[in-house]
Amino acid sequence: MVETLRQDGISGPHDFAPAVALKDEIRRHIWLSMGRDPAKPNRHACFMGLAYSVRDRLIDRWIRTQRSQYDTLSKRVYFLSLEFLPGRFLMNYLISLQMVEEARQAVEEMGFDLDELEEEEWDAGLGNGGLGRLASCYMDSLACLDYPAYGYGIRYDYGIFHQTIENGWQREQCDNWARKGTPWEIRRGEYLTPVRFYGRTEIYTDAAGRECFRWVDGEVVMAMACDILVPGFGDQFVTNMRLWRAKSSREFNLDEFNQGDYIGAVEAKVQSETISSVLYPSDEMEQGRELRLKQQYFFVAATLADIVRRYQKLNRDFSEFSDFVAIQLNDTHPAIAIPELMRLLMDEEGLSWKKAWSVCEKTFAYTNHTVLPEALETWPVDLLRRLLPRHTDIIFEINRRFLEGLKSPRGKDDGLAGRVSLIAEGVGQRVRMAHLAIVGSHTVNGVAALHSRILKKDLFRDFNTIFPGRLTNVTNGITPRRWLAQANPALSRLINDAIGPEWITDLEQLRKLEPLAEDADFRRRWIKTKRDNKKRLARYILRKIGLGVDPDTLFSVQVKRIHEYKRQLLNVLHVITLYHRIRANPDAPVVPRTIIFAGKAAPAYHQAKRIIKLINAVAAKTNSDPDIQGKLRVLFLPNYCVSQAEKIIPAADLSEQISTAGMEASGTGNMKMSLNGALTIGTLDGANVEIMEEVGKENIFIFGLTADEVVALRGSGYRPRDYYDSDAELRQVLDSIIRGDFSPDEPLLFAPIVETLLQQGDYYMLLADYRAYVNTQEAVGKLFLDRNEWAKKSILNTARMGKFSSDRSVKEYADRIWNLKPLPEIG
Repeated sequence: MVETLRQDGISGPHDFAPAVALKDEIRRHIWLSMGRDPAKPNRHACFMGLAYSVRDRLIDRWIRTQRSQYDTLSKRVYFLSLEFLPGRFLMNYLISLQMVEEARQAVEEMGFDLDELEEEEWDAGLGNGGLGRLASCYMDSLACLDYPAYGYGIRYDYGIFHQTIENGWQREQCDNWARKGTPWEIRRGEYLTPVRFYGRTEIYTDAAGRECFRWVDGEVVMAMACDILVPGFGDQFVTNMRLWRAKSSREFNLDEFNQGDYIGAVEAKVQSETISSVLYPSDEMEQGRELRLKQQYFFVAATLADIVRRYQKLNRDFSEFSDFVAIQLNDTHPAIAIPELMRLLMDEEGLSWKKAWSVCEKTFAYTNHTVLPEALETWPVDLLRRLLPRHTDIIFEINRRFLEGLKSPRGKDDGLAGRVSLIAEGVGQRVRMAHLAIVGSHTVNGVAALHSRILKKDLFRDFNTIFPGRLTNVTNGITPRRWLAQANPALSRLINDAIGPEWITDLEQLRKLEPLAEDADFRRRWIKTKRDNKKRLARYILRKIGLGVDPDTLFSVQVKRIHEYKRQLLNVLHVITLYHRIRANPDAPVVPRTIIFAGKAAPAYHQAKRIIKLINAVAAKTNSDPDIQGKLRVLFLPNYCVSQAEKIIPAADLSEQISTAGMEASGTGNMKMSLNGALTIGTLDGANVEIMEEVGKENIFIFGLTADEVVALRGSGYRPRDYYDSDAELRQVLDSIIRGDFSPDEPLLFAPIVETLLQQGDYYMLLADYRAYVNTQEAVGKLFLDRNEWAKKSILNTARMGKFSSDRSVKEYADRIWNLKPLPEIG
C-alpha cells in the first residue's frame, strides 16, 4: 500500500518530516484516514485532510511535552470547568504552529481557499458564554507560557442550542455540532473510569479497630476521556483539555432483548449516556435538576480519579499532594470536588479527617464569576443525599466543624452562623455551593477589581472577616492570539508592519502604537482597515439575514448573553428614541448608525426572549420606514458564537457595555472590542472600570450610576415613574411600546416589558440611566463625525490594552495562587 501511494506521488505514513510537502500529507490523509480518492477531493475532504495533517504535528509535540512533565516532576494545575468555548480549531492551530501561509498555498494548489475550508468546521458545542470562553482563553495562555496544566470538563454531544429567529422570536434547535465527526479529539476508549451514583454509605471497622466508611450499591456510569490538544505559540509545548464522555457500564441486555423488550434492552445505556448529551439541561423540572447535578459530579469524579492516578505514579505520600497538584474551580459547578477529594483521601487512601482536610484546603482555589445571588448555586439536600449519600455526609461534617470553629471569641453576632453555614435552612435544606467552595479553598478570587471589592464588602463580607486574605482579585483577560491575530488579520498585519509581531506573546508591546496615533498616514491606514472589516461583516450580514448595511455608518455593537442586567433593553429604548427623532424631523442632520445585536436567551428566560422579539420588531419597523433609510439600521444576528464574534468584533466602532453598575463581574467582550479598536460606551461596571483607567477617561464614554449610587438609590426608595413623568422623550418611547406601535397585530405583546419598568420597580435601573445614556450617545455621534479624532482614540484603545491579556491573568494565578513554574524548554 505504501509503495502504491509513493508511485502516485503521495508520501507514506511514516515519512512525516518538515521537508515533506503539506499538500502530499493532506492527500495521504484523504486516502488513508478517510478512505477517499485524493485525486477528486471535495471541500470537506480537503478540510479533514488538512486537519489530520495539523493534528499529526500537535500529537508529536504533545507526547514530548508529556514526557518533559514527568521528567521534571513538576507541579501541575488542573483547571475544572463545566464549559469551554474554544470556537473553531483549525485556524487557531495553524497560527500557533506558524504555518498559515504554508497551509494556504497547499490548499490553493489543490483548488481550494483556506478561508472557505475554515467554514467547514462547526463551532464546538462545549460551552455557552463568557465562562466557557474565558476558560478557553486561559488554556491558550497556559500553553503559550509553558505551564504544566490541563483543562477538565465534559465532552457534550450537543451544545446549549442552535438559535434561530422565527417571526422575531428565538427558537431553540438541536446543536449537533459533531454530526460530521471531529478530527480534533483523541478518544481514549481503552481507559474507562467508573463513576458511582445513588447507593448508600456503609460503616465498618478496619483491622486497626478504626471506624471507616465506604460507598456501596447504586449504579455505575463509565467516563471515557476525550483529549483535545491546546498548543503554545511558536514553540514545542502542547497541552490538552480532557473532556469526559459518559458510557454505560451495561451496553446491551441480551435477556431483555430475547424476551421481546427491545427498548428495555438498551434503556440503561441510553439513560446513562444522557449525562454528557446536552450542555445545561433545563432545570425547571426535577429530572433536569438531577441531570445537572449528575453532570457536575460525573466530570469531577472522573477528573479526580485521573489526577490521583497520575499522582500515584510519583510514589509520594498523600500528605505531599498539594506540592504537586493545584486544582482551580471555575465557578461553583465543580465545587463537589471538595467532598469528593475528602472521600478519596479518607475512604480510599486511609487519611484521617484532619490530614485530608489540610490537603484539600491547600489544593483547591475557587474563582467566583457572579454577584447575582440567584446565580450562586444551591442544591436541595434531599436530592444530594439520594444521588450522592457519602458526599452529603461529608458536607454536613465540613459544615459542623466549620461552624464549631466560629465559636471562638469574635464578638457577639447571633446571625453569623446562619449567614455563613454551608446549609441554608428554610422550606427545605439546601447546600450553598459557593460557601462550600470558599470554606474548602485556600484562595477565592473575583475577576475584576470592582467585582472583588463587592465580594469582600457585600456578598462574602462575613467570609472575608473569618478568612482574612483569602479573598483576592485576578482581573480577567483574553488571548491576543485568538482575538487579534486570528480574528483580525488585517489589523494584525498593520500592527506588525508598524511595531513588529512581538505583541502576539507580549501584549504590552502595543504601547508602541501610541505615538502613531498622531501620525496622519497611520490613521488613514487604520481607518481603511476598520472599513474593510466592516465591509466583510456587511457581506456576512447580507448572507445570513438578507439585510444590506452601509459600512460608512457607525457600527454600534452589543453582542452577549441576553439578560435583563446586561440591559439590551436600554439600547432598544435609545433606538426607539432615535426613530422618533428622525420621524419628527426627517430633514435634520443625523449620524447614520447600524445597531447590531446578537446573543442567546436561556430557553426558560421568558422576559429575555420577549426582549429579543422587541429588538426584531423595532428592527422590522425601522428598516422598512422610507423616512429612516440611510440614517438608522437595526438588526439581530441569530446564533451568536465564537466564529460569529470573530467577524463582528473587528468591525465594531462602538462597544456597548451598559450593564447595571455592580452587576457584571467582569466581562471580556469589552476587552475584545477595545483591543480591536472600538470605543466603549458603558457604565462603571466590571472591567469597564479598569479599561477606563488604562485607555484614559477621554478615550471612553462613561455614563450612569456607579455601583455605590445604585445601592444608595435602591435603599432610599427608587421611584422609576418619576423619571417617566419628568422626561417627555422617555415617556414617548415607553408609550409607543405599550400602545403597540411595534406590534400592531398584538398591541399588548410588549406590555410585560414596560410593566417591569413602571410597575415592578425597574430593578436594573434602566429609567434612572436613560437620559445619561441618550446624552452620551449624542457625544458619541459628534465624535464619530471627526474621523481623524475617532481614529486617534481607536488607536489608543488598542495600544493600551496590554493589561487585559490572558497571559497576564494566568501569570497572576501561577505566581499568587498556584505556585506554579513553567516547564523548561522542550526540545
